[in-house]
Amino acid sequence: MFTEKANKIFQDVIEKYHIINTVDQPFENAYDKSDLLEHLLYRKCWIDTVQWHYEDIIRDPQIDPVAALTLKRQIDASNQDRTDMVEYIDSYFLEKYKGTSVKDLATINTESPAWGVDRLSILALKVYHMNEEATRIDASDSHKAACQKKLDILLEQRVDLSTAIDTLLSDIEKGDKYMKVYKQMKMYNDDELNPVLRGQK
Repeated sequence: MFTEKANKIFQDVIEKYHIINTVDQPFENAYDKSDLLEHLLYRKCWIDTVQWHYEDIIRDPQIDPVAALTLKRQIDASNQDRTDMVEYIDSYFLEKYKGTSVKDLATINTESPAWGVDRLSILALKVYHMNEEATRIDASDSHKAACQKKLDILLEQRVDLSTAIDTLLSDIEKGDKYMKVYKQMKMYNDDELNPVLRGQK
């Protein structure tokens, strides 16, 4: 199953990140481009993992305003990278299934396979960090118990989401579903579409 591979890669990425556990650490992909899907999944989850920690840092009430602005720019860039990676992963699936004969009654899904993968990657981070809280030595028993309940729900959600993604890919392969990729037409980074940026030209 595709998601069995994806979930394993996401777990590897998150554990690798937390060895050094800093947003400034160098990135090295464990897969080269000859293993294209694995390469894309690894990169996707790394981007998500770094951004997860960016979001933690920027919520520090004592953060220096100048540092916060710099970090906001980094978050914006990370969001663009995240979107680009989703589109690369969808392009992989479009290429893989381009020869599929689509049935007359085939339907389209509410989201593409890669946007499901995006949610699965974020879910892996939620599972990792909720497990940390559920097992934190210096936390109260009530805190750990509450976090364990949340962790159980996240694990159930991962099973359901994994099943849904695998089913979608199977349906696309059989021609029961078809996919389209709508490039994310983000406006806030475009100096022709964002009125604030346009005014600076």
